[in-house]
Amino acid sequence: MKHIATRCGFWGLLAALLFGAVAAAPVPSLAKETWDHVANVKDAAKRLADLHKREGSAGVLKFLDACYRTQMLSSKYTQGLESCMAQDYMHSQVLARIYARIPQAERVRMGVPAPEDIANGMGQRFVAAFKQYNISTKEAEAFRKLVDKNGMPIFIKSAFPPRKPGDADAQDAR
Repeated sequence: MKHIATRCGFWGLLAALLFGAVAAAPVPSLAKETWDHVANVKDAAKRLADLHKREGSAGVLKFLDACYRTQMLSSKYTQGLESCMAQDYMHSQVLARIYARIPQAERVRMGVPAPEDIANGMGQRFVAAFKQYNISTKEAEAFRKLVDKNGMPIFIKSAFPPRKPGDADAQDAR
């Protein structure tokens, strides 16, 4: 079974793509951002968990597609796009880790993508956004750290709560 690249490997590739994209990008169109990024990421994580519970991964993917299509119409980087990207990052990371545990033959039978394809798809969406809004590699790395620290724990805890003694299959989880 192939394993997904480490975070450093994925982010290194993304940084290389971003560096090339930003070097060719026009003058920045970023305005001074006025929102609370930590609060925005935390809210995005909560909304992602709720959506995931209601509609599953298919619903999340449909939402993210619409979110990117709408938010990237703006001439500047917005709070809404930051939310989309945070949700995309959290969902893609978790989904890739889950799918990495499933043997390739079983994934093919189930009709689910390989973890590498999930990471590559997210990477392409991020590079497009970073290029369009002239977001630096340093800012992209800060965004990843912000989501890892403030969003991912909220999403994981809400979407995948720990099992309690007496729950079905609780003993299998040990």
